Amino acid sequence: MQAVITVIGKDKVGILAEIAKQCAMHNANIVDVEQTIMQDFFTMVMLVNIDKLSVEFEEFKKNTIDSLPEMEIHVMHEDIFNSMHRI
Repeated sequence: MQAVITVIGKDKVGILAEIAKQCAMHNANIVDVEQTIMQDFFTMVMLVNIDKLSVEFEEFKKNTIDSLPEMEIHVMHEDIFNSMHRI
């Protein structure tokens, strides 16, 4: 099972590091990541494997979102993400 994490917000040092730290703390394996800076805004999409999460998915989601309260962060199961973006 995989999850998609998206992050958007004002760029600052350590955004990717903080999300990676949350993944490591909860045993989510980062499979792929794309990020860019658009003017002063950081944008990132990360795909993580959640088969071996050390906590329930909802706790992982809450902890990840709470880790950077000034950013817009979404964490969702890959199947929900795919359903939302199917044409």
